[in-house]
Amino acid sequence: MMFFEGSEKKVEVIICARAGSLRKLGRDFWSGIVTRADAEILDILSNDHCDAYLLSESSLFVWHDRFLMLTCGTTTLADAFLHFLDHVNDKDILYASFQRKNEYLSHLQKTSFEQDLARIGERLEGSAFRLGKLDSHHHYIFHLNRPYEVQPGDVTNELLMYHIKGDSADYLRSPDQTIKGVRRLLQLEKNLPSFALSDWLFEPFGYSLNALRGDRYATLHITPQEDSSYVSFETNLDLHNSCLINVLLTALNPGSWDLINFNAPETTCSPGDYQCMTESNLNMTCGFVMSFRHFQHKDHRIVKPEMILRKAS
Repeated sequence: MMFFEGSEKKVEVIICARAGSLRKLGRDFWSGIVTRADAEILDILSNDHCDAYLLSESSLFVWHDRFLMLTCGTTTLADAFLHFLDHVNDKDILYASFQRKNEYLSHLQKTSFEQDLARIGERLEGSAFRLGKLDSHHHYIFHLNRPYEVQPGDVTNELLMYHIKGDSADYLRSPDQTIKGVRRLLQLEKNLPSFALSDWLFEPFGYSLNALRGDRYATLHITPQEDSSYVSFETNLDLHNSCLINVLLTALNPGSWDLINFNAPETTCSPGDYQCMTESNLNMTCGFVMSFRHFQHKDHRIVKPEMILRKAS
């Protein structure tokens, strides 16, 4: 079985104006941050507002006043976060968070969330929470305990999909797939109008996308392995009246999926044959409201036995 851990870790930091522009730290600095996470930069997309780094394991976005980094696999994002803290004055940090999704095979990770939390907690005073059920899909988040006034329009929407199936999933596992084919399959250019796109196909399969339009971003990562598929989509677009979530769900037909929002109005989606199994809301002391919902398809409860050993007589 070919396995790759698609579940991601995430860090986000916002700094005050007196600290200067994070973009002016330069690409060598951010390359060092990526190296600390045990990842590599594959491509760079820039505009007047943001530098978007496409990584061997997910993405890094750097604006003047903040950065956002996602990493998957067995990356060490906490190391990258701590390295950044070595180069910034603690008093200049307005907001910081560190987030982890429970993994398919957590024992293969180099650290646990608890171990990451212990190290980060030595540097920053904050609070940590779990959203979701411990014996099902759940998310951990640590955030800085510091009052922060969230600016209007500062929203985040995350869609995480598991166990994709059907013709689209088969195509994403096919050696015949192309970047143009993936874009067409998921209607990316149609539903991200006027965005500049930077994307990458991995061997033997796997797809990553960064997209920029002004200060708006979107990022998509597909790990299509049949037994452990994982797809993440994230954006700071207001999706309240957007069909994008429904387009992705229809195309990829996941067995289950999560919807996570930060200070965003409830995202328009049509669950159809999916049932909301878990719902959790967190009013963070740092000004953001985080909501988590986990949906499961009615047929996803049916699981075939999987042989792991056959002993000959």
